[in-house]
Amino acid sequence: MKVREETVAILVGTVQLAGTLRIPEHADSIVLFAHGSGSSRFSPRNRQVAAVLERAGLATMLIDLLSEREEREDSRTGALRFDIPLLADRLLAATVWLHANEGTTSLPLGYFGASTGAGAALLAAAGRPELVKAVVSRGGRPDLAGKALRHVSAPTLLIVGERDAVVLDLNQRAATEIATECKLEIVPGATHLFEEAGALEAVAALARDWFSLHLAGRTTN
Repeated sequence: MKVREETVAILVGTVQLAGTLRIPEHADSIVLFAHGSGSSRFSPRNRQVAAVLERAGLATMLIDLLSEREEREDSRTGALRFDIPLLADRLLAATVWLHANEGTTSLPLGYFGASTGAGAALLAAAGRPELVKAVVSRGGRPDLAGKALRHVSAPTLLIVGERDAVVLDLNQRAATEIATECKLEIVPGATHLFEEAGALEAVAALARDWFSLHLAGRTTN
């Protein structure tokens, strides 16, 4: 399968964000990744999930929602990683860019959010429901989206590790706030980073099936 890859730069105000866009041949939808605190577009976990999506015919874009300077600042202070409105605004800027980009403008779009990135993804999805058609959260903090959860209209899948007790509780509570189609999937034996054998593969398969159905209108079975 041929996959076209390019590094993109998205200007948001005075800040330039870097992303990696990968478009398989005959792609019929696209997933924009929002990673968690302390991670980047080079996250091996997100890249592994992205590879599974690409094999299923979905384009992907992994993007850094903070600039290199902001990342250095955040590593010292931790001040930006929980600034969910800021991260959601950056994610929406990337969404608008993809919607205007010639190679991706016609592709239905979904978000894959990890950790704090999931909160930003849900906040962004609530803000532009006409652009965001599905959301998947991996070990996420949907609670960080606050009252915006009630305004999310994109079908949402929450994936949590069975042994990630605190985050599991937060996701169970958030699932009751999301008014649209919402499903909670618990990966047996998995902890927060899904490092156990087969855990991340389970996440990728769940995400692939959710996006294939809700973005492309097809099943993978």
